[in-house]
Amino acid sequence: MGISGNDMKKYIDQGKNDTRSGYGAAMTELGRTNPNVVALCADLVASLKIQPFIDENPDRFFQTGIAEANMMGIAAGLTIGGKIPFASTFANFATGRVYDQIRQSIAYSDKNVKICASHAGITLGEDGATHQILEDIGLMKMLPGMTVINPCDYNQTKAATLAIAEYEGPVYLRFGRPKVANFTPENQKFEIGKALMLNEGTDVTIVATGHLVWEALIAAEKLEEQGVSAEVINIHTIKPLDEEAVLKSVKKTGCIVTCEEHNYLGGLGESIARVLANQHPTPQEFIATQDTFGESGTPEQLMEKYGLNNKAIVEAVLKVMKRK
Repeated sequence: MGISGNDMKKYIDQGKNDTRSGYGAAMTELGRTNPNVVALCADLVASLKIQPFIDENPDRFFQTGIAEANMMGIAAGLTIGGKIPFASTFANFATGRVYDQIRQSIAYSDKNVKICASHAGITLGEDGATHQILEDIGLMKMLPGMTVINPCDYNQTKAATLAIAEYEGPVYLRFGRPKVANFTPENQKFEIGKALMLNEGTDVTIVATGHLVWEALIAAEKLEEQGVSAEVINIHTIKPLDEEAVLKSVKKTGCIVTCEEHNYLGGLGESIARVLANQHPTPQEFIATQDTFGESGTPEQLMEKYGLNNKAIVEAVLKVMKRK
């Protein structure tokens, strides 16, 4: 599927792939190029796609079993000898379950640990509410010194994984389970903290993160058919936030819709609302879950039920434009 229009930039889905596989591919590459990179996992090697890394670097892998708090402590300790630990598990177990260990041993201690979390949000589908964490961006962005990244597709997740290996400091990298559109450039250079302009527009700003970026592009195409010119920005780094890109856009369009697979409390939308309240008050609508847990279902069913798809984005745009 391609997204195109008279004025819109065209994005082609190069073939659906899961963002977690982008992480796995980058780990294989890091295993070959950076001898200081080590991997830890909490009994989810197959889900995190790191078996090739382990096969090639068996002495640089630590299987902690289902003891995530221990994994975070070990990861923090490994940094002392100059290693760059990538600690990976599902997002719920990489944040909520181990928040104290991350706060004290990694964030407060400013340790160079990369916390890499798959199966975030509701799109992991059938595992249901206990695994579908929708609070993790909020938890992690509140930690002083923590960088928070939520890439949108396979190529971008791979690039982000390579980039955080070079960055000094604690990072939370969030990705997911389902096979989604892979539309950003292959072998792109990932810049932490730099928003990406995907489509220029004049009537409304749509900022999106993670799996909702592609949905935002589909929404922009549908809006164009209605004569609405939507600017689409991919915010892959929640913290530090590219405030300049947001402000520049809303000064032109006069309204904004923020889109994320996360609770509206504590997510990207609230970070942007703070920037706007401080510097340029602007009508805003939130595409996010509404202070709720998830449930079992297919990703498509859940995106529809919780109002996270392109249809919901179009509705939010038409609503926010009336508030200008």
